[in-house]
Amino acid sequence: MVKETKKQKKLEAEKEEVLVEIPSEEILEEEVLEESDSEEEHSGRSTASKESEAVIHIYTSFNNTLVHVTDMSGKTISKVTGGMITKHSRLKSNPTIGMFIAKRIAEEVKDLGIKSFYVRIRSKTRNPAPGPGAHSIVKSLTRDGFKILNILDTTRMPRGGPKVKGGRRGRRP
Repeated sequence: MVKETKKQKKLEAEKEEVLVEIPSEEILEEEVLEESDSEEEHSGRSTASKESEAVIHIYTSFNNTLVHVTDMSGKTISKVTGGMITKHSRLKSNPTIGMFIAKRIAEEVKDLGIKSFYVRIRSKTRNPAPGPGAHSIVKSLTRDGFKILNILDTTRMPRGGPKVKGGRRGRRP
């Protein structure tokens, strides 16, 4: 009899536990909410700020200016060149054309909600400075209200390698 009473007590205790349990769906929903709250607290930026960043690749030579806007994964958002703004070949690298390029980019990017940029400026290999349009593009983007997070010069510089065509004194007319 003593054994039967212990078994009965265990069965009654299990029944009470079953009655007290909350349905598993509600528990799962609460866990998901708690996890998303904890992720936002731990990560310094929310998901909206990650989407509002892009990378601007500016290639400037003394003949033309090319601007390529990508998202953080590298997918193209917009691409504008000096030739799309003007057809005069002597004006494609002009700082004024750089302003118009930046305006066109700003119009296309504002619709997507992008508010900040990482800027990568590149000029022709071996050139010590970028072309005249790069500075005006960055300047006009900041005037339009965009935040510049980083400016990086990615111009390629040779480390030794083959001799440059044209000789020591360069090409002469």
